[in-house]
Amino acid sequence: MAGRIARRDRGVNVWPGYVDALTTLLLSVVFLLTIFVTGQFFLSQELSGRDTVLERLNRQISELTDLLALERSGRRTLEEGSASLRASLQGAEAERRRLQGLLAAGQDSQGRESELGRQLEAEKGASARALSQVDLLTQQIAAMRQQLAALEDALAASETRDRESQARIADLGSRLNVALAQRVQELARYRSDFFGRLRQILGARTDIRIVGDRFVLQSEVLFQAGQATLRPEAGPELDRIAAAIVELNRQIPADIPWVLRVDGHTDARPISSSQFPSNWALSAARAIAVVQYLAGRGIPPQRLLAGAFGEFQPLDAGTTEDAYARNRRIELKLTER
Repeated sequence: MAGRIARRDRGVNVWPGYVDALTTLLLSVVFLLTIFVTGQFFLSQELSGRDTVLERLNRQISELTDLLALERSGRRTLEEGSASLRASLQGAEAERRRLQGLLAAGQDSQGRESELGRQLEAEKGASARALSQVDLLTQQIAAMRQQLAALEDALAASETRDRESQARIADLGSRLNVALAQRVQELARYRSDFFGRLRQILGARTDIRIVGDRFVLQSEVLFQAGQATLRPEAGPELDRIAAAIVELNRQIPADIPWVLRVDGHTDARPISSSQFPSNWALSAARAIAVVQYLAGRGIPPQRLLAGAFGEFQPLDAGTTEDAYARNRRIELKLTER
């Protein structure tokens, strides 16, 4: 069969048209990929900004925690010094009372009394210095407590901001997921209406089947064997489909990203001609022909997508003529962009 097709098409040079079709397909794919990459870039920038804020807040919390630990350590040291000075003061007071007792008991010796008096004055001076140091340490402890309270307040405020940032990020992600889910549900509803309308328009035809969420048109309905030019009798069927899609385009909101994907498939028997060197080339040319026809019937080109699968996604794995006929097909699928 491939040899007969090659001999019949040897005198026709459609290579420029094939190159134009492939160029148009490539530009469409690049355009769609550019839009997708741009959207991903802005989303990643937004999430990166949130991560930067969280990282800065975590560093501030770590620094405040270290300062708090340092201040607590200093406070413990000052409290220990204060306790030691209080113990020394208590010892000095005990010694002073002891000396006063000795002074009262030693009135018989004037020299001893004078010596005890000097010792008592010295002890009083030491006690006064100890009390002064205790007051100074008390003031330092009070100042350290104020600094500690300020640090704790700053840490609490930083933790509050961190929790608020986390809550805002979680809320943003939740709203984004809800919006995406709503868009998917809306597109599913319109897809169901679209297929229902097409079922009514096309009726119970054996050469047009529904497989899952796709309409399947046998290639023989649209093309002659080994060709990618639409047959004249394919026009009415495609016109009805195009009218349903145009009506659907008026109903779907503009912010819902949808496309009608037109996929070309062939059977497993290889083809090799000057026009179609492979089944991939034939399936691509047929998909592009249907896309161009639908665009010419008023469907926005940005809502159309052509795909080519060659013989690599058969509906029937058999090798009979019926199996080959089932695999030679054009599929229409309403999907997200």
